[in-house]
Amino acid sequence: MHWLALQWPQPDDALAADLPTPEALAWWALGFTPRVAWVEEALLLEVSDCERLWGGRRALLQRIWQSNPAPDLLQQAQAATSLAALARLRLQVAGHAPPAAVDGLPLHTLSAARPHLGVLARLGCRSWGQLDALPRTGLARRFGPALGHALDVACGRAPDVHAWVVAPERFVQALELPQRADSAPALLWSTRRLLTSLQYWLAARQQGVLALELAWSFDQRRLNGQALPPRQAIELRTAEPVQRMEHIQRLLAERLARTPLLAPARAIRLRTLETAPWQAATRSFLPEDQPRGDPLHRHVERVGARLGAGALRTPVPQADHRPECRQRWQAAEQALPGRGVGPGRNAEAAPSVPACVPGPLDPAWLLRPPQPLAQQQGRPVHQGRRLRLIAGPRRIESGWWSGAVADDGPEPPVARDYFIAQGAAAELLWVYRERPTSASAAGTGAGDRQADAPRWFLHGLYA
Repeated sequence: MHWLALQWPQPDDALAADLPTPEALAWWALGFTPRVAWVEEALLLEVSDCERLWGGRRALLQRIWQSNPAPDLLQQAQAATSLAALARLRLQVAGHAPPAAVDGLPLHTLSAARPHLGVLARLGCRSWGQLDALPRTGLARRFGPALGHALDVACGRAPDVHAWVVAPERFVQALELPQRADSAPALLWSTRRLLTSLQYWLAARQQGVLALELAWSFDQRRLNGQALPPRQAIELRTAEPVQRMEHIQRLLAERLARTPLLAPARAIRLRTLETAPWQAATRSFLPEDQPRGDPLHRHVERVGARLGAGALRTPVPQADHRPECRQRWQAAEQALPGRGVGPGRNAEAAPSVPACVPGPLDPAWLLRPPQPLAQQQGRPVHQGRRLRLIAGPRRIESGWWSGAVADDGPEPPVARDYFIAQGAAAELLWVYRERPTSASAAGTGAGDRQADAPRWFLHGLYA
């Protein structure tokens, strides 16, 4: 077996103000080995069972030192047993060089011997080897069985048994702010410590976060004569599981910049609402497979957090024969993969409906609303000249059963004959003639329509 003993500054030390909490440090260690335990002031890791997975002991130790939250503040020691590693660590923290053999370790580095140091010193015992040389029966009668058992564990004659750290099922952490935060940047600065803890928890659980909530409580109940709620919160959702916090931090910065604080905050709390199993991206050595920039869903989420949920929209095809009803607009975040799926989301998503395929002669640009055209002898007129109909008619009669609603209001049923017309400058236009059975023209009133004079409309332009 091979044990590592790690020690950072204590929580009350000024140097530890920016460090994660002790609980988060244990989650960080769980990313390397499942056998992690806090023993007094040190974090102990047993790494012999997982060295092969990391490419050997040297590669594992190098990875641990590189990912250490505070490289300049960490004190570490190694040994074959947990108590021996802890004893070597205590000597290094005190500024003494530990001996090569376990027998030469001083007694004050063994926790079980500390209450009896005075008596043992009068007996001439000042090291682990001298204590181990005493008769075990008399040692147990004089000092109790705990001292002898601790010595057996430290020398490898008894198994190491500790309360192993286990990451909880859900992440919830709160933090008292060092001073009241009255602005979004001040709140975000304190949130980074919780985000670091969240990243360690996700790595320990092999999960990625899909939704989380940041809440902050106030230091007062009333402000300017108005009652305040107990807390204020914002919720973030991502299209794909996220384990690194750079993207989450950018989203929080955008949301907090748009969220006015009701009062100065005194404490914050971060909790996960939804997580999913983490699958790391497959690496490729081909240059064309290397990602460049942020993925599309991250760009959409960042713009949505900055401008609002409905500021960025995307078209959605619809199954409708009316040209103006073949698409609708929705928030771009709702069109991202994974939205509407999973716990806490809309599990009963609307079934996908195949969209109507545009005809081969349909134009690429539609006018909304269609523009009415004048007539000369029953022929449409555009820009003072009569149009020449070169293709058509194509009859569309639809919408009378659905009562569809478009972005600008309800869409009436239509009965039209579409033509491709040519103007004076040889431009191609898409026009239609209302049939007498039509209830109304798109975007125009129908009260002044004459039954014997069907109206003409310009509906599309060809490139």
